[in-house]
Amino acid sequence: MTQSDVSSTDSTSNAPDTAASNKRRLAELTASLPSLSEVLSELTEAELQGYAEAAKSAIGEIVNGTDLQQMRVTLTGKKSALTGWSKQMGKLDADSRKTLGGWLHQVRTQITDTLNAQQQVLEEAALNAKLEAERVDITLPARGQQKGQLHPVTMTAQRMQQFFMQAGFNVATGPEVESDYYNFEALNIPSHHPARAMHDTFYFDAHYLLRTHTSPVQIRTMEAGEPPIRIICPGRVYRCDSDQTHSPMFHQLEGLMVTEHTTFAELKGLINEFLEAFFGKQLTVRFRPSFFPFTEPSAEVDILADNGKWLEVMGCGMVHPKVLTNCGIDSEKYTGFAFGMGIERFAMLYYGIDDLRLFFQNDVRFLRQFG
Repeated sequence: MTQSDVSSTDSTSNAPDTAASNKRRLAELTASLPSLSEVLSELTEAELQGYAEAAKSAIGEIVNGTDLQQMRVTLTGKKSALTGWSKQMGKLDADSRKTLGGWLHQVRTQITDTLNAQQQVLEEAALNAKLEAERVDITLPARGQQKGQLHPVTMTAQRMQQFFMQAGFNVATGPEVESDYYNFEALNIPSHHPARAMHDTFYFDAHYLLRTHTSPVQIRTMEAGEPPIRIICPGRVYRCDSDQTHSPMFHQLEGLMVTEHTTFAELKGLINEFLEAFFGKQLTVRFRPSFFPFTEPSAEVDILADNGKWLEVMGCGMVHPKVLTNCGIDSEKYTGFAFGMGIERFAMLYYGIDDLRLFFQNDVRFLRQFG
């Protein structure tokens, strides 16, 4: 048996002995209290004061909180001598009640104050012992600091933005708490439109909500300025959805271009170049007809994966003339295209992640892999 084994065994075996010793000591302290008459009227001031002094002396000998609480019950609890004497006050005449009541009040005050003072002493001693046990040796060498890094979603967003900024697009942002008008109405999605059910919206009230896409930024930009417009709108969006491939909070990057001669061919060329630049290889891309209230015609964009299956990556289309009109832009003179994609979706494809929730669990073992 090693020295440490001996120390551990001795420490363990001494614990019951210490508890038993404390119990015996508490019994001795309790027995040291004077045994006075149970009849209050038969007691003198000196006897009561002597009881108080004996109680204070016993309290001062207590060295742990459990025993102090037991002594508090013994001295001031329902079955204590003090409580028994106090119950007799109502049977005394006025003069005796005044005299004996004053004596009794002094005794109770002295005992209570001593109990509280001893409790504070024990608490301070326990705190000091804990601080001593947890003291840090400041002369020890410091722990090494690891270099921080960007989150994979942030790195993906920056990679996407870099391409479009080089293509002449500006970055535009807007509020995450939006009005129903900017999030739906101005985008040709009135209150009765079935497309509203696709968004699973977090509403604050009938007029305000957490934006379900970054398209409101496009509306605000078109309202505030004149074409030509070339912007991308990255940011957080919110929908009532959560599973392996969906999150109630996620990130989108949408793009908008409005000029006098914008065409769908330009849109297809831009998206093809973006996808191949992002993934760093030549891709097979297809544009599949679809429907969005704010674009016409509309398309879903798919890429052919290495396993031979098509993967949907984004949506796009020509800006609906009604959307342009809602923003004060002449739809007879100007045309535009728009596109939108989920940043987490691209991060999952780029890094080979199969569960979206990993991005938001803050597990540093997972996040360090992207440094």
